[in-house]
Amino acid sequence: MHKETLEDIGEKELINRLGKFMPKEQVFDDCALIKTRNENLLVNNDSLVENIHFNDLTICPIDLGWKAVVSNISDLLSSGSKKTIGITISLILPAETEWFWVEELYKGINKALKKYGGIILGGDCSKGNQKAISITAFGIQGELKLRRNACKPGEIILTTGIHGLSKLGFMVQSKMNLDNNILHETLISKSIEHFCRPQVYPNFLQNLLKTRPNKKINKLGCTDSSDGLFQALQDLAIASKCKAILNYEKIPKDKKWPKGDKWDEYYFFGGEDYELVFSLPEKWATNLTRQDKNITEIGYFVNGDPSVEFSGNKKGALLKKTPFKHF
Repeated sequence: MHKETLEDIGEKELINRLGKFMPKEQVFDDCALIKTRNENLLVNNDSLVENIHFNDLTICPIDLGWKAVVSNISDLLSSGSKKTIGITISLILPAETEWFWVEELYKGINKALKKYGGIILGGDCSKGNQKAISITAFGIQGELKLRRNACKPGEIILTTGIHGLSKLGFMVQSKMNLDNNILHETLISKSIEHFCRPQVYPNFLQNLLKTRPNKKINKLGCTDSSDGLFQALQDLAIASKCKAILNYEKIPKDKKWPKGDKWDEYYFFGGEDYELVFSLPEKWATNLTRQDKNITEIGYFVNGDPSVEFSGNKKGALLKKTPFKHF
C-alpha cells in the first residue's frame, strides 16, 4: 500500500489538511488574529532553513538576520498590522557553528528591528544537523483588516514595487550560469540588494487610509509575494473565490530586465520579493496610484472559477509553470 508523503501532496494541500485542526477561516492567511480587550494582535511565524532558503555562498549572516525579520514583518503588513511589537527567535544550529556567525545574525536582526520597529522578546536554541532560523512576530491590528479572502469581482489588482529581482539576486549569488552579456551591471547590483536586504513599505497602510474614498470599507484582499507573484495571485483568487485577470503590458519591470519566456518565468515564479499584492475598488485604486508612484495597477478580479489568467490569452502558457515547492 502506497503511503502518501509530503512530496506527493505538496505544501498547499498540506496546509489545507492541517486546517481541520485549526479555527475556521484561519488557514487562509499567514497571520493569526488574537482578539484582546484593547487592541487585537496579529501573530506570524516564518522560518528560513539552510540549503533550502540560504547557504553561506548566497548570503552572509548579517543579511540573513535582516531578511529573517523582514519576511515576518511583510506578513504582518499584508494583514494590516500598524505596529510591530517584537519577535521571538528559535535557532537550530550544528554544534560546530562559530559564535561569530550567530553574533552577525543577531546584528542583522537588530538592524531590521531598528528600522521597522519591535524588539527581541526571547526565543529558544537547539542542536541540529543544519541551520534554521524561525521567527515569531507580534503586531497590532490596524483599522484596515487585510485578508486573502476579501477580494471582490470588479476590484482592481495592484502591487507594490517590481518582482523577479530577488530570484535573479539568488542566481547571481549562487554562481549559476547566466548570460552576463545581457545583464546590465546596475540590474545585477540591484538584484543582489533585493535578495540580501529586502525592504517593506511601512507607509503602506497610512497611504491606504489617506486615499480611502469610503470610510465604511475596513476589509481588503491582500497578501505578499514571498512565494512569487503568481502564487500570491493564486492564493487571493482561491481564498476569495474569484478569477484574477492580468494585463501583461502593465506588469512593472526593471528597465534593464531582459525579455523572453525564461525571464518572464523568473519574474512571476521567483519569490522572496516581499512585495504586497492586493485589490481595491476602482476609485480607491486611482487615488492610491496617484498618491504612491511605487504602486501599479496590474489587472482586475471577475466572477469565475478561482484561477489566474492574462487578458487576451497572451502568455497563457507561462501560467502553467510550477511555483516554488517547499517539499
